[in-house]
Amino acid sequence: MLFDDRYKTISGSSEGNYKDRGSKFIAIAFPVISEDEVKERLAEVKGAYHDARHHCYAYMIAPDKSVSRYNDDGEPSGTAGRPILGQINSNDLTNVLIVVVRYFGGVKLGVRGLINAYKGATADALANAKIVTKTVKEEYEIQFAYPETNAVMRIMKETNVNIFQQEFALNCLIKFGVRKNEAQSVYERLSKINGLKINYLRTI
Repeated sequence: MLFDDRYKTISGSSEGNYKDRGSKFIAIAFPVISEDEVKERLAEVKGAYHDARHHCYAYMIAPDKSVSRYNDDGEPSGTAGRPILGQINSNDLTNVLIVVVRYFGGVKLGVRGLINAYKGATADALANAKIVTKTVKEEYEIQFAYPETNAVMRIMKETNVNIFQQEFALNCLIKFGVRKNEAQSVYERLSKINGLKINYLRTI
């Protein structure tokens, strides 16, 4: 049985809201593929909502959901980041960051109230998001001599690859992505070309 190389994520950013006893919770969901991108989005939200008391968040990254974090940002432990991450999990999503900012309304909500608020704001943001199914792709770089161009391009055309960079000179270079379930077959065909060097770049 082949590895299931599909995963669900969101196609773009979305927003959700929740209010309770004067406190306002605004959830912003972003598609992300790296922790560097998470840091950039967090900085954007903190800048846009600099007057909010809390900026709580959670994220899940990688097709196999191997990277996840959450942060309560001053709220009682387990009342903010964990409910946000719980909504990401319950929707079976990855490559998603959700930040929930809170404007305090003067009344303490208690543990249950906070959990409901962060969960509710996150659920609203995801309800407003477009959820899409994507396939896991592996990216490679190949280098080869110009006389081998025809053989290389024949494989490129006969297989389901996406070329995103190519340079043709005395020494040629192509960078491409291929669906994970098809990567081994493409790799084996390219490896038979005389003098061709193939390097794995990343999985996305």
